[in-house]
Amino acid sequence: MSVKIVEVDVDNEGRRLDNYLISYLKDIPKSKIYKIIRKGEIRVNSSRAKPDRKIKNGDLIRIPPNLNITKTSIKSINIKQLENLKEKIIYEDKNYIVINKDAGIAVHGGSKNYIGIIDIARKIYGRNIDLCHRLDKNTSGCLVLAKNKQSAKHFNNLIKNRLVQKTYVCVLKGNIRKSIVVNRPVYKTKNSKSKEAHSKFEKIKNLKGFSVVKVKIFTGRTHQIRIHAAMIGHPIVFDNKYGDRVLNNNLDNKLKRRIALHSHHVRFKDQDSKIIDIKCKNPLDIDILIKSLH
Repeated sequence: MSVKIVEVDVDNEGRRLDNYLISYLKDIPKSKIYKIIRKGEIRVNSSRAKPDRKIKNGDLIRIPPNLNITKTSIKSINIKQLENLKEKIIYEDKNYIVINKDAGIAVHGGSKNYIGIIDIARKIYGRNIDLCHRLDKNTSGCLVLAKNKQSAKHFNNLIKNRLVQKTYVCVLKGNIRKSIVVNRPVYKTKNSKSKEAHSKFEKIKNLKGFSVVKVKIFTGRTHQIRIHAAMIGHPIVFDNKYGDRVLNNNLDNKLKRRIALHSHHVRFKDQDSKIIDIKCKNPLDIDILIKSLH
């Protein structure tokens, strides 16, 4: 592959550089894309650029010549994976699909999680389909995908203007007595990269030393709910990064040991002013966990 210059069109204006490259270089691992951005091999209008740069109509993006797809880069998706995804679709129209994502599958492929939901979706719908947002690998529930660039851009604008309503259900350590609003910055690795974040925790019911809680998020930071839950002293069950590992290890070994967090509800207005309002029922493992903690 020789050096390639790609001109950004109006459909992709306003996208982050990294997200654009992930969708454009579909057969290149995400880790490789971030590496070539970091090394300056990707240029925008002949200048180095950061992953979060917002690209504009007419920008010229240089794609380096060393991105040959190796055999290990070719993604082999089997019939079972295709059928599983089709079974998880709970809403579909001309612009969007919503799936009830299983825990244990990544939304993006990569060096460790090579086949992601987006790879399987592109096998079914073609190369134009894109993720509208992300869920952690071990988080289940509502996941929205856009069938075209205009819909992806519209959803991204809704998120920027906080016009997408997202609600999660989780199981927390301890009994929550009242609703708790958390307006505290979060960070994934370094305090210096903290970003404002807003969450509201509302008790559904208390169990024996645990709580089933509904969480509304007003920002979409990485690990936001997990970090905020830990900040208020009620970490999510089976969250071994921010939570109580001793407590997690003492729970029944027969329980599925994945983070007890589920994307329950998403609501937004599409570009034709149609309201899309979708709920994903709890997966069986969450219901079994709740029953065991009564």
